[in-house]
Amino acid sequence: MSVPRSQSTGDTRKRHKMPLSLSPLRLTVMALLLIVTVPSTAVLPTQVDGAPLPSLAPMIERVTPAVVNISTVSVVRREDQPLLRDPIFRWFFERPRQSRERRNQSLGSGVIVDAKQGHVLTNHHVIEKADEIRVTLHDGRELVAELLGTDPDTDVAVLRIPNENLTAVQLADSDRLRVGDFVVAIGNPFGLSQTVTSGIVSAVGRSGLGIEGYENFIQTDASINPGNSGGPLVNLRGELVGINTAILAPSGGNVGIGFAIPTNMAEAIKRQIVEHGGIRRGVFGISMQNLTPDLARALKLPAKTAGAVVNGVKPDSAAEQAGLKAGDLITRLNERSISGATDLTTQLALLRVGDRVELEVIRDGRNRTLSAQIADPFAHFVDGDDISRQLQGARLGEVIDESSFGKNRGIAVGPVVENSNAWNAGLREGDVLFQLNRSRIESLDDLRKATDDGVYRLKLRRGSRLVTLVSR
Repeated sequence: MSVPRSQSTGDTRKRHKMPLSLSPLRLTVMALLLIVTVPSTAVLPTQVDGAPLPSLAPMIERVTPAVVNISTVSVVRREDQPLLRDPIFRWFFERPRQSRERRNQSLGSGVIVDAKQGHVLTNHHVIEKADEIRVTLHDGRELVAELLGTDPDTDVAVLRIPNENLTAVQLADSDRLRVGDFVVAIGNPFGLSQTVTSGIVSAVGRSGLGIEGYENFIQTDASINPGNSGGPLVNLRGELVGINTAILAPSGGNVGIGFAIPTNMAEAIKRQIVEHGGIRRGVFGISMQNLTPDLARALKLPAKTAGAVVNGVKPDSAAEQAGLKAGDLITRLNERSISGATDLTTQLALLRVGDRVELEVIRDGRNRTLSAQIADPFAHFVDGDDISRQLQGARLGEVIDESSFGKNRGIAVGPVVENSNAWNAGLREGDVLFQLNRSRIESLDDLRKATDDGVYRLKLRRGSRLVTLVSR
């Protein structure tokens, strides 16, 4: 029987002319080689100096039952070719008009924050335009979710699922988060369920990124990828500190710069959605800017002072009633320090209509405390039903609209009830109406007169576009 070369048992001493006696150095080297080969049967230690090896596994096991996979289906209707939209063409060729449907699917993550109520936090962009939302739990159960409400400006959405044997994550005070704290991101990137990555807090209070309307992000180097959106960012105690929402990816991949919405912001939005079915942002009535070194010298303030400088105060606003004046430096809002103009804007946006605010300001080198109440931006609006039955469901008010199209009088559209007459006519909150039918509209009286012939053609500004709506 022949033996493979690698296992040959012949006497190799003659072949290599090796002496029978081995030097101490050679024996030492051989002993070391034997030691190196031992780990094939060795076991890693379970303790070091009497203490167990550190592991995140126990914390992860507690948190993952609260992390869910969110899948959505949206139906997009595609029309036939433009030529086939011509009724004469279709009649001549006896071709009926048809619309085809395309079903788009998307995946994201979410986290259960209230087991008794079945409330799930996720991102607005995860469920945007979804016709169907399904939530898959850690134990494999798949549930149909109800959308309670959403806030595109902060990218927060709240879902409700049946409250049967659910596990919720504990909430942390995200205001106490510090740069350097360890954090863990959990989610379903690329459809890979329950993926865990770790890192540290790279920065807090990130803003000016242009990702959302109101920004106060936690920045982390924990890997966040497509599908992680809406999932939790937790501390080492397993408490929720943020909702993962975006990454900075100049090369198209993860470069270690991810962003999460702080828990305190997400929870404030959730409370409004649960109580009111949406966000009821109020109006304070100031314009502001950051404190620059030059401005600090002009206001005779220390260079390192933090806060937001008031540029202007709107007449008859809550800010004017509080006694604010241009040149005031706002340093605190309801016992929360203000770092700059963006921070103050975000904090004001989280307050509800009617909330009391207490401000600490510096004026002429002296500290002052002022108080006010957040005003309802639609307090002076009227119900559309009072003007025309076809405008039922909308709140309407006179405004002087300032945009890239100039400064024009018009009618602002406030909240619009879904599936109301105004909604079905195409009106949406934020629109500014300038023309109805053939009449130029500058006041509510103009609007009433123009509706005598009904509502069949509307011209308005929507964002940066001029839009014409035609009733069918």
